[in-house]
Amino acid sequence: MHAFRAAVEERRIDDIAGLLDEHVVFNSPVAFTAYKGRDVVHMILRAAFDTFEDFTYVRELNSPLDGYTGLVFKAKVDGLDIEGCDFIHETPDNLIDEFTVMLRPMKATQKFCEKMGAKLPTR
Repeated sequence: MHAFRAAVEERRIDDIAGLLDEHVVFNSPVAFTAYKGRDVVHMILRAAFDTFEDFTYVRELNSPLDGYTGLVFKAKVDGLDIEGCDFIHETPDNLIDEFTVMLRPMKATQKFCEKMGAKLPTR
């Protein structure tokens, strides 16, 4: 099992910072510009896990050719069902240097965006 997945499933959110490369890039499902840096990305991930309800990974997809892992999940946001995938790339020393999130459906994604916006400082 992927170390990030294990940390999330065991609710060890503070441990995630140690899995992130110093220069990690986070591609948000709702923001056009990527977020960069371990502290910023850890803050975003913490807020996301506080926003999701009943979060569970349902599938892990690995690509040995290019170092990507896809973690498919289901959750709820304000009672709305939401599905998504975390696409994670790791450096040769197993630190996450790229993290991209995709979400669906639109109504739940909009609710997620609204709740995250209330938790995070504006850029």
